[in-house]
Amino acid sequence: MKAVWNNTVVAESDNTVVVENNHYFPAESLKKEFFEDSIAHTSCPWKGQASYYSLSVNGEQNKDAAWYYPAPKDAAQNIKGYVAFWKGVKVSE
Repeated sequence: MKAVWNNTVVAESDNTVVVENNHYFPAESLKKEFFEDSIAHTSCPWKGQASYYSLSVNGEQNKDAAWYYPAPKDAAQNIKGYVAFWKGVKVSE
């Protein structure tokens, strides 16, 4: 699977985990040079508190375009250390 934004592959892995129709990529598959920590947080009743990354590619920024659960609840332990995308990031094979 590949995650592409602004015509650039920002993550690529053969080992994604699908939860609620989102592909979660292992953290080591991220191309770290495109990721910046965000102060944003949201909460999911069964997964826990999500943290976000913004993407910066070719001088453009996509704020809070990736999320992850640093300390997921028990029901979501399978996505600990994994990152998912939205906000126009195309995920495909």
